[in-house]
Amino acid sequence: MRPELRNRLLALAARQEELTRAMADPAIFADPARYQQVAREHAGVAEVMSASQEYDRVTREIQEADAIAGEADPELRALATTEKAALVERQAALEREIEKLLIPRDPRDEKNVIVEIRAGTGGDEAALFAGDLLRMYVRYAERHGWKSEVLSTNATGLGGFKEATIGIQGKGAYSRLKYESGVHRVQRVPATEASGRIHTSTATVAVLPEAEEVDVVVRPDELKIDTYRAGGAGGQNVNKVETAVRITHLPTGIVIACQDERSQYQNREKAMRILRAHLLERAVEQQQAEIDQARRRQVGSGDRSEKIRTYNFPQDRVTDHRIGKSVHDIRTVLDGDLDELIETLESAGQAASLTAAGS
Repeated sequence: MRPELRNRLLALAARQEELTRAMADPAIFADPARYQQVAREHAGVAEVMSASQEYDRVTREIQEADAIAGEADPELRALATTEKAALVERQAALEREIEKLLIPRDPRDEKNVIVEIRAGTGGDEAALFAGDLLRMYVRYAERHGWKSEVLSTNATGLGGFKEATIGIQGKGAYSRLKYESGVHRVQRVPATEASGRIHTSTATVAVLPEAEEVDVVVRPDELKIDTYRAGGAGGQNVNKVETAVRITHLPTGIVIACQDERSQYQNREKAMRILRAHLLERAVEQQQAEIDQARRRQVGSGDRSEKIRTYNFPQDRVTDHRIGKSVHDIRTVLDGDLDELIETLESAGQAASLTAAGS
C-alpha cells in the first residue's frame, strides 16, 4: 500500500477511537443533531477500517504463500503460486476500494430526495415530457425498492404536467439521483403533429436532499401561510373547503404550494417538507460557494441551466452530454432503467475527486 494511504488510515484509526468514545457518552443523546452527525461519521469510518483490516489480512496471506513457495515440494510451490496470484489481485482491488472510500463524502448522500420537474420550452409537448420524466423517476425508485410519493402537481388537460414534485425515500437516494439535476431535452414527433415534424422540447429537473427537522430550523414567525380551495385542470374547484396550502418563507421569499391531498393538514406537512429541502439546499450552496465549487464532486458544473441529457426518439438514443455517453432503447430508459448512465456518472465523479485529492 502506498505510504500516503497508510498514513491516512492511521489517522482514521485514531479518529475512529474518538468517535467511539463520543458515541458512548450519554450526554450526546441530549443533542439529536450532534448525535446524528457523529453516528454518520462513525459508520463511514467503520466502513473504511473494515476494508483496511481485510487488506491487512490478505497481505498476511500473501506472506504465508511466499513462505510456502520456498518449500522443496513442487506441488506445494505450484499451489502457493496460484493462491498468491489470486491474493495479489484481491489486494489490488482492496487498495482501489480504500482509495475510493477515503474520498470525502457528500454528507447528504444517504438522504431521501425531493425531485422537482418543470416543463420548459415546448408548450404542451414539454408538459407531456415532464410527465414522462415523472414516471421515469417513479419507476427508477421501484426498481431499487424505494418508496415514492407525489407531493404536488400542476397538471395540464392533455395528461402532462406544468410542474410536479415527488418524494423518494431509500438508502443512498441522493447519492444516485443528484446527477439528474439539470435541463433534459427531448426530440420527437408529438402526437398532435400532423405533418410528422420533429419537435424539440425541454424540462428541468431539480433534485434536493430532503432535510430533517434537525437539519433546518424554521421559526413559525418566518412563515406566511395561506389556505385556499384546491383547483383541478382547467381551473374548476374540486373542493368546497380550503384544503390547499401556500407557505411563504419570508426571509428568503421561497413559496411552496400543495393542493393534492384532501386535508389541509396533509398539504401543510408536504409543503413544509419541500420548504425544508429548499432551505437546506440553499444553505449548502452558500457554504460550497464560499469554499470551492469544484468540491461539489459532480460531473459538469451542476448549473441547472445546463443541458445535461437528450432523449432522441427518431434515433432511439439517450445521450448524457456531461460524459459523452449514449445508450439505446429509449423506452427502457424512460421505464426507469437509468443505472448504466448513473453508474458512469458516479465513476466519472469519483475519478475527478481522486485527481483533485492527489493534486
